Amino acid sequence: MVDRRFKVVARVSSSSPKAIKPVLEKAIANGSVKDADNEFVVEAEMEGESAKELNRTLLSALRKVEKRTRLRAEWTSDDGTTQRFFDYVLKKTTKAAVS
Repeated sequence: MVDRRFKVVARVSSSSPKAIKPVLEKAIANGSVKDADNEFVVEAEMEGESAKELNRTLLSALRKVEKRTRLRAEWTSDDGTTQRFFDYVLKKTTKAAVS
């Protein structure tokens, strides 16, 4: 399958923020990780097969360090499709209106 480009905006919270921050910064090479009220705000661009796969990979890497880590992420593909996830679960898919 061909890799696609996604823009991700996410909030990551954990019972051990100091432990997950280095892992998060390593995973988000092309973007930013900012501290905000006991959580991290992530904005980045990533490439992968699907939003689901990228979300799973990111959360799995974080949970290897701290099991009580939560990820609320919104992945938007180049075609305007946005998928919202809470942890591993897809909550909503929307398609941008064509102008």
